[in-house]
Amino acid sequence: MKRLPIPDDVTGDEIDADVRQELMSLPKGLAEEVARNLVMVANLLDEDPEQAYAYSRIALRLASRVAAVREAAGFASYATAKYSEALAEFRAARRMTGSVELWPVMADCERGMGRPERALAMAGEPEVNKLDKAGQVEMRLVAAGARKDMGQAEAAVVTLQSPELASSSVQPWTARLRYAYADALLEVGRESEAREWFAKALEADQGGQTDASDRLAELDGVEFTDALAESEADEALEASEAPEAAEKPVEESAEESVEKPAEEAEESGDVAEAPKADDDKS
Repeated sequence: MKRLPIPDDVTGDEIDADVRQELMSLPKGLAEEVARNLVMVANLLDEDPEQAYAYSRIALRLASRVAAVREAAGFASYATAKYSEALAEFRAARRMTGSVELWPVMADCERGMGRPERALAMAGEPEVNKLDKAGQVEMRLVAAGARKDMGQAEAAVVTLQSPELASSSVQPWTARLRYAYADALLEVGRESEAREWFAKALEADQGGQTDASDRLAELDGVEFTDALAESEADEALEASEAPEAAEKPVEESAEESVEKPAEEAEESGDVAEAPKADDDKS
């Protein structure tokens, strides 16, 4: 099996205690190798999902019977829009653990596969009641997305209206929930309300989860210019004009080198007259 390089400072000890506990069912050397690959998946998932996916496949081939490995492979597939693979891995992890925490992302995989009606059906299943508050909010976001996929924009607005949305307390999911609500309002033409909720989303967005500030600026008609891009464009323009500017002095100096001596000689009276034809020569 082909391995991918892993930095020496990645030991595998970085993984959560629960995952480490699961890996104890494997031989020590194998558990360490799987752990290091899982750390690489976690480290690369946001910045380089394709590479994270590659590491997840190695971990999967090494330890496909470990639920944490199946879950990691599922998230790597999800991040690379391989929704069918992701759903299969999430289902396998759920069968192994009996947990419902992956229910919302499984429903979102159905959306990704072009089956929003199935995602919506999952939002009404008993499993949703077993989710914690964060999971229930995530399920509500998925259900609203499914409504929008089905062209039911007004229903998406209603789906997002909840005690969690009305709460003034800020939770890890607050910014995303407010942002989704603002986006849904904008889609049905309620622009002033949308602006209000984008502002609320920005207020709660401590980690930069959303682009609420850009959406607000867009609604306010503010245009941003990329100073770096403009500077690079100016430099490129100057570089393209430089050869032309450099050629001109060379041409002028060449002409001057031919004409100047003749002009100077003429001014000094040293110009030799061309010999006249001897008309008397017979």
